[in-house]
Amino acid sequence: MGSFRITTHGVCPEPNECCIQVAEKRSSGAFLTWEKLGVAVSSSNGYRSVLTDANGYAKPGEIVAIMGPSGCGKSTLLDSLAGRLASNTRQTGRILINGRKSRLAFGTMAYMTQEQVLTWTLTVKETVYYSAELQLPKTMPRSEKREIADRTIREMGLQNAMNTRIGGWGIKGLSGGQKRRLSICLEVLTRPKFLLLDEPVSGLDSASSYYVMSRIVKLSRQYQMTVVTAIHQPSSQVFGLFNNLCLLSLGKTLYFGPTFAANQFFAVNGFPCPDLQSPADHYLMTINTDFDEDTENGNVPDEVIHVLAEAYKSSKVYMETQREIATLCAEEGDVIEGKGVVQASFITQCLVLSERSFKNMYRDLGYYWLRLGIYIALGFALGTLFYKIGFEFDSINARVSMILFVSSFLTILAVGGFPSFVEETKVFQCERLNGHYGVGSYVISHAISSTPYLLLISLIPGAIAYSFIGLQRQPEEFIYFELVVLMAMLLVECQMMIVAAIVPNLLMGIISGAGVQGLMILGAGFFRLPNHLPQFFWKYPMYYLSFHRYALEGLYKNEFEGLRFPAYFGGPPVVDGRVLLKSELHVEMGYSKWVDLGILFGMVVAYRIMFFCIVKTTEKVRPIIRDFMSSYTFRS
Repeated sequence: MGSFRITTHGVCPEPNECCIQVAEKRSSGAFLTWEKLGVAVSSSNGYRSVLTDANGYAKPGEIVAIMGPSGCGKSTLLDSLAGRLASNTRQTGRILINGRKSRLAFGTMAYMTQEQVLTWTLTVKETVYYSAELQLPKTMPRSEKREIADRTIREMGLQNAMNTRIGGWGIKGLSGGQKRRLSICLEVLTRPKFLLLDEPVSGLDSASSYYVMSRIVKLSRQYQMTVVTAIHQPSSQVFGLFNNLCLLSLGKTLYFGPTFAANQFFAVNGFPCPDLQSPADHYLMTINTDFDEDTENGNVPDEVIHVLAEAYKSSKVYMETQREIATLCAEEGDVIEGKGVVQASFITQCLVLSERSFKNMYRDLGYYWLRLGIYIALGFALGTLFYKIGFEFDSINARVSMILFVSSFLTILAVGGFPSFVEETKVFQCERLNGHYGVGSYVISHAISSTPYLLLISLIPGAIAYSFIGLQRQPEEFIYFELVVLMAMLLVECQMMIVAAIVPNLLMGIISGAGVQGLMILGAGFFRLPNHLPQFFWKYPMYYLSFHRYALEGLYKNEFEGLRFPAYFGGPPVVDGRVLLKSELHVEMGYSKWVDLGILFGMVVAYRIMFFCIVKTTEKVRPIIRDFMSSYTFRS
């Protein structure tokens, strides 16, 4: 194998000319290098290595392809480069950007993961338009943003599906390949300096794969983007588009270098590519360890991996790669700064996210509409069960039972919207990682978009039940009743947001949310009167932390104050409502019902702030944990 010089275009026979090309592109792009990169994941037996001594680089205008069998470490390498390793991992080695040790700032890196995270109720055009509004500079006119969005849609071949909804939950929409192309659209809108793609052509046929990858190559050269992609099994045409190839197996680097030189490397080491066979297929078949034995030639996969790994470390390709990494690290380039200062303003982010979320909630039948139907049915059920309970002494117990159901069991059904909220949270987390907008924008926009639906859910069923039951007819009492139900709905919604931030798993989140609600209902002062609650935990702090207590207390005051019930056998001639509240229900009468409503509103605000803090804390704590863990060496 002859000597050659690695350049931005493959082999460069003139080193001086090559250096000029690199210098010209260094000013407009960003170089990425990684040396002796290792990653280990915690397990029951300590730490298990999933990536060992990985070395490589990526240059502006080029594409580095990471290939290997399933579980070889492709996604782990991408996560390491993006700074998104899980907190239960340890990382060693160094990753440099333009020769400097720095993190990939928001706005400079786009990362498309294997999991496609899209709002399934939106159309292709709406999805890209909203993303353009959030990502592109705030000084850019809306017409220009939409022009860029339209051009990107055409570049990905989605112009015929612009008005097609993405689809999901049993609704036919885009195909899997179209969804993949749409995900790429969202990442290349701003032409980021770094573009990391995990299986970008998964689900596409060979023609579509080539078309999509050729577009990415064109964009990378036009905008000097540094592209690193993990790819499973590319066709020969797609494989020929890559500048450099990184082959992994069992976490080891078996080859990193020019794509065209890989054939010679395999041939020299006893694994020549057969005629008429795709080189990519040959490499993957050779290094695959999922099967115990290659029955055709008798090679043992683990031995093949060991031979290729050792051969690569002593090859000229490896030496040339190390020299190129040293050259790129020695010449420090510009500091890469984030683009957050030129993105959409905070107000624009809130407005765009509110509109998008409102539209998603309107189109997703399971988000609020199904709940509205169920609540209307429960409103009729509640109204007919307590139909015209009157004002006799026997109606006291019926009023208390009805108020408990409204303040507790009726609101807990809001947990049913958790699945839809989890899907929306996934979109937020993906976009947040890529720096599209801030946590504050998301929290405020969700509150704006969800409140009208919750108002509708509380108003219609509440009015039905209130009119059927025959409670106090004054407008003030009815308005207060509706406001308390609305506050309770908002609080359950806020609680589920917090649960989703802490426990993102769907099943565990629903169970956890329902469990928290159950504890609060038990401590609200109905099943055990407040004066009889055990002091530890139930009285302090559960009774004071439970929003059901204030909803129950407010509705008690709203209904019983001003009422006088006729005598009952053996009792006083008239039972005053206030006396009943204080003596029998143990309601604190030192403040009015409006104070209870104010406390509920304050808890809504506090829960939103708590959600904001939890998300921000999670973002800050995870990198700290990751850096702390990476300070240790791997266990042998």
